[in-house]
Amino acid sequence: MAGDGRGTGDRLTPTPGSGPCPLPPLAVVIPALNEAAHLPLLLAQLAAMPALVAEVLVVDGGSRDRTGSIARLAGARVAGVPGGRGAQLALGAQQTTAPWLLFLHSDTRLPPDWAAAVTLALASPPAGWYFQLQIEGAGLGLGLLQAGVALRSRWLQRPYGDQGLLVRRDVYLAAGGFRPLPLMEDLDLVERLAGQLRLRCLGPALLVAGRRWRRLGLWGCLWQNWCLRRAWRQGVGAEALAQRYYSQKPTGQKKPDQLTLDPAQN
Repeated sequence: MAGDGRGTGDRLTPTPGSGPCPLPPLAVVIPALNEAAHLPLLLAQLAAMPALVAEVLVVDGGSRDRTGSIARLAGARVAGVPGGRGAQLALGAQQTTAPWLLFLHSDTRLPPDWAAAVTLALASPPAGWYFQLQIEGAGLGLGLLQAGVALRSRWLQRPYGDQGLLVRRDVYLAAGGFRPLPLMEDLDLVERLAGQLRLRCLGPALLVAGRRWRRLGLWGCLWQNWCLRRAWRQGVGAEALAQRYYSQKPTGQKKPDQLTLDPAQN
């Protein structure tokens, strides 16, 4: 639709000549666990946009490194809660007040034009918003994977947590917010949000650390993700899935049949 600043499809694109829009304060919630190496750059990117970012809250899951002190030095508030990422995200939303929420994983790097894309989203009709995904590293396999993620996010309305999530607080609360799950907290919320409104792409790509993909290998990660999603839909509890997820070994140390998640084990 011409003149509305939305471009075509679900990707947000600027409209030349459009005037500035009022910027509602933005609360950024970052769950973290032993992320002292990754946090400084992300926090610096957020601190560079004070007109857009009203508050940054890092929710620490019990780090043994300098995650908390680094976050404070960067000007962020710090809270703490055990129990996994779902509990961290839920607490972060509860302890912030701005009308817009941006949830980011601590090992991500924002694209150079992230603030412009978010600004346009704040002035657009109601929707939930996510970034494109770019995994750190190179290769045809990762390129194909990222293209598949883009298709899944748009057509199936299933962006995952490592793509970030931008949503109005009232919409977040109406959907029930994050549940304190140790795993699958992102899919659980996105499925509820998708039942209320359209999830749309902000445009630029969020760069995600590639350590898990290097550790398990591309096919190992894809296999594990498929098993986790399948088991989740079959009723396996998030606690059992988290135990399997965090105990996985690099590709070649477990056979595929050993990775299969059996609902009877819940």
